[in-house]
Amino acid sequence: MAKNVGGVDRIIRLVAGVGLMAYAMSNLPGAEDWMVPAGIVGFVLLLTGIIGWCPAYLPFGIKTCKAR
Repeated sequence: MAKNVGGVDRIIRLVAGVGLMAYAMSNLPGAEDWMVPAGIVGFVLLLTGIIGWCPAYLPFGIKTCKAR
């Protein structure tokens, strides 16, 4: 697996993933319906940000990392 997620993209994914995971674990009133989807999306964003590879980019040939 060659990395296809660049620096700024990774930072955005990490911040958004942490934010969605925090929202999913909160006890905000009215948030019950969105906790599980937010947690799943947050986990996927966090995981792809950490490993630097996004499977959704493969079919489109997208690479946000610099070429070596």
